[in-house]
Amino acid sequence: MSTPDLNLLVTLNVLLAEGSVALAAERLRLSPSAMSRALARLREATGDPLLVRAGRGLVPTPRALELRERVGRIVEDARAVLRPGEALDLGKLVRTFTLRASEGFAESFGPDLIARLGKQAPGVRLRFMQKPDKDSAPLRDGSVDLETGVVGETMGPEVRAQALFRDRFIGVVRTGHPLCRDEITPSRYAAGGHIAVSRRGFDKGAIDDALNALGLERQVATVVGGFSTALALARASDMVASVPERHTAGLRAGMHSFPLPVPTSELTVSLLWHPRMDADPAHRWLRSCVREVCSAADRGQQNENPTG
Repeated sequence: MSTPDLNLLVTLNVLLAEGSVALAAERLRLSPSAMSRALARLREATGDPLLVRAGRGLVPTPRALELRERVGRIVEDARAVLRPGEALDLGKLVRTFTLRASEGFAESFGPDLIARLGKQAPGVRLRFMQKPDKDSAPLRDGSVDLETGVVGETMGPEVRAQALFRDRFIGVVRTGHPLCRDEITPSRYAAGGHIAVSRRGFDKGAIDDALNALGLERQVATVVGGFSTALALARASDMVASVPERHTAGLRAGMHSFPLPVPTSELTVSLLWHPRMDADPAHRWLRSCVREVCSAADRGQQNENPTG
């Protein structure tokens, strides 16, 4: 096609979303025959059958799966360009946003974030969802509005990311623990009974690599799935928890925190969202609130600097 019909993008987007000529025709208010002709034009334009018969239904080809996210993003961007600009009235906004984050993030930043949202937009409710993995499917399918975490290889390439703050791992023990006395050397740290944190049950990580480089090995007494559990165990025992400093500020109250005696890389915690939400005014406002809360907490952390 020398001059492609851009209207076909809308048709393709609906066809790939519905996986049915009849349902797509109904959604676009076209006759089934008109939709079939549109599909034929799309096949000619792309050089691919896109949807093929499988039993009584249609299934997408690999090319169709490759195009689905791109086409959806293009159509949404086009709608945003053509949509009249409307001023966001926070006082009248009624909406529930879902934020997928770790327990530590919710407990450290949640109170200030909820207070900020409630003050600016009383009709907005924030729903926190636990984050068992880094799969971007919830962002893609719209069940999650925002997510926080470290960008990883499993994150979809289309996902937007903006850095919020940097974090580092520290050691935490109960008040009165033997490590509270004298200098904490790598050998003293390694000799303690340790709580490893891993969603997948692994008992080795970057801290172990740093200790191994010095010829040391820490003794892992137990493996847990989250930092809050690790701190609860450390608070009630002589075990040592190694956790991110910023994420666990509220959870460590009354405990003794110290810098790790071995070098470890800092983590960049980012705000993540799907590009289809870029142009949504309420979503932009929510993103700005999260950034501002994290920035304010960062300034407070720098002033206090409890671990030196």
